[in-house]
Amino acid sequence: QVQFVESGGGLVQPGGSLRLSCAASGTNLGFYHMAWYRQAPGKQRELVGSISSGSSTWYADSVKGRFAISRDNAKNTMYLQMNNLKPEDTAVYYCNRAVATLILSWGQGTQVTVSS
Repeated sequence: QVQFVESGGGLVQPGGSLRLSCAASGTNLGFYHMAWYRQAPGKQRELVGSISSGSSTWYADSVKGRFAISRDNAKNTMYLQMNNLKPEDTAVYYCNRAVATLILSWGQGTQVTVSS
């Protein structure tokens, strides 16, 4: 059974940083185009950024230059480094496959709250 477990969220002040982790079991992250998503209260889940099996990355305009995705294949874990956080980054963050037709069950996500 494939499972994604997100962690690393928390409360941070504007301008602060956090690093989220996505640990996978039952699947090899390195084989797939993977992505980070987020869902703010009252809004639809949105794509934050993605990393291909060849480690090419893509980011939404709203986070470009502030967020960075990386992957440690040996640990079967993906990361999201978030810098210069803004209140509008407040959301529950999830990881999953990037290709819509290959998306698996969603994990619990990790809450990120940016507030002074």
